[in-house]
Amino acid sequence: MPNVKGSALASRLLWVTLGHGERGLESLERAVSPALAPVLVNGVHKARWYPFEQFIELNEVIDRLFGTGDLALVRELGRYGADANLRTVYRLFYKVGTVRWILGRAARLWGAHYDSGELRVISDVPCESTLEILGFATPHRVHCLSVAGWCERSVEISGGNQVRLEELECRAEGDERCLLRVHWR
Repeated sequence: MPNVKGSALASRLLWVTLGHGERGLESLERAVSPALAPVLVNGVHKARWYPFEQFIELNEVIDRLFGTGDLALVRELGRYGADANLRTVYRLFYKVGTVRWILGRAARLWGAHYDSGELRVISDVPCESTLEILGFATPHRVHCLSVAGWCERSVEISGGNQVRLEELECRAEGDERCLLRVHWR
């Protein structure tokens, strides 16, 4: 089972806290599994690795409690994760880098956030990039939606306008790979 950095979990908890307060966080803590509850109660450490299954569960429970249960909120959580993490830790990159540079940097930094798979920019033409997720041990729809939301918001933060992202292929949906194409102006 792969692992994910705590920053991905922490951004989701921040979203719940800011949008739903302490009551929302308490509801979340009561709704998660006995394995995940102590992580939430004791606090997530951004630099620590956590089981990928806990990331999946956290997103699913947040979507069920505060969304409609159809995983649409997961994409928004990915967008929020870009804001929460990229405007702090990587803010300098976004001030000086172009959209294409940022997406290339994201591919190189994949291993800092996941200990499985890799992200590749396989096509990079003006105002369009195609990204491929390769070799991720346990593909899951939550992960794909989260990455899609993160990608959309990253392009916006780095100066892209009228951003449109298409999921061309998804391993969690039975395809051989995960493929995203992002367009911007």
